[in-house]
Amino acid sequence: MSATSAMEVSAVYEGYQADFDRLQDGGDMPGVSAPLKLLRQKAMEHFGRLGFPTTRMEDWRFTSVSPIATRPYALGALAEVTTDQIVRFLIPELPGALLVFVNGRLSVSLSETGALPPGVAVQCLGDALATGLDTTEPCLVSLGTEGEQPFSALNTAFLQDGAVIRIDDGVVLNDPVHVVFISTAPGEAVVTHPRVLLLVGENSQVSVIESYAGLRDAGYFTNAVTQIEAGAGSVVHHCKILRESLQSYHVARMQARLARNAVVTSNSITLGGALVRNDIGVVLDGEGAECTLNGLYLAGGKQHIDNHTTIDHASPHCASHELYKGILDGDGRAVFNGKIIVRLDAQKTDAKQSNKALLLSERAQVNTKPQLEIFADDVKCAHGATVGQLDEDALFYLRARGLGREEARRILIQAFATDVLNRVRHKPIQMELGRILLDRLPTIATGETA
Repeated sequence: MSATSAMEVSAVYEGYQADFDRLQDGGDMPGVSAPLKLLRQKAMEHFGRLGFPTTRMEDWRFTSVSPIATRPYALGALAEVTTDQIVRFLIPELPGALLVFVNGRLSVSLSETGALPPGVAVQCLGDALATGLDTTEPCLVSLGTEGEQPFSALNTAFLQDGAVIRIDDGVVLNDPVHVVFISTAPGEAVVTHPRVLLLVGENSQVSVIESYAGLRDAGYFTNAVTQIEAGAGSVVHHCKILRESLQSYHVARMQARLARNAVVTSNSITLGGALVRNDIGVVLDGEGAECTLNGLYLAGGKQHIDNHTTIDHASPHCASHELYKGILDGDGRAVFNGKIIVRLDAQKTDAKQSNKALLLSERAQVNTKPQLEIFADDVKCAHGATVGQLDEDALFYLRARGLGREEARRILIQAFATDVLNRVRHKPIQMELGRILLDRLPTIATGETA
């Protein structure tokens, strides 16, 4: 790192420290409990020891965060936003509760929880912290302690608002919960640190959608954390839709812990952001647990999208399935690193992983690295990675039936992506994602997006 860059990083850190000190003094959240202050303090100290990751680190060697580390960001504040401004980021005909956060803070006027059934609580994290959410809760503490990544620690240091979704034992919530994070991108560059906690009781069922979007094509930084605690026998469907500004930066960590016989399915759809890093960590912590991770990302122009996943088989008789697909054009860059760990006692593990990338431009590039760490002997594990271009024979077949070249390309690209979109639960979400994809295809299909 050059002397100039080091000075810029130091100035950015000092800015975070100043904002942190104001937050600890009360900020706009007076009456903060001593345990919460201590939790934040430990996380901030940990971030200070770690610093921003660099490309000298193995997990970050293909992804430089210098655009984040060398630019100062102000903490986002709630701004006036109308329903008309955000309607394009909502999902038509999707029932269920809606929480909308603007610049990281809950907008009561835009949110609608309705009449929730007994045993279901949907509230903002700020209210939960003020009314007694235990700050010693493992799901809060775990991402601010030693060994955690710097961005997760930074999120915990600024723990202030977000969504808390609680499902009691034996409760089935049929309608999904939609959590929307909107960045207004005002004149100054802002940062938000949203946190989503999904606490699901035993033998319960729930679907949660997270959406991230920007109102303007301007620079801002979103540093998000999602935590899922899936109780024994629970069924959880999770979907993250990222439609950030093409000048913004998005770093996120999703952590899920599955108890005995729990089933968790998570779909990650990345359609925006100049620099995106998605870290997913799943621990199959109980016998018979099962997880499925699906992902689709589109990288055009000079976008850089990095997906890192880790599935930890910590118990026997567990299964995991993973499918990630990427579509890259222009000077788009992507990284996929998928790690599967099978612990010594995790016999009868069944783990499958597949990563496929479609390159539409000679300048597009993807780095893919599947990893298996197996310490048990009675397992079935498989992984595969393919990187290629559109099938010329398929293109010839479609053109021979009267289609133009670009239309034929669009059909093949859509078919490639739909394989993942069809795995998303709830028809309205599938239809909306399909519409967004179609909007992008006229430029992507040419393979010459700037």
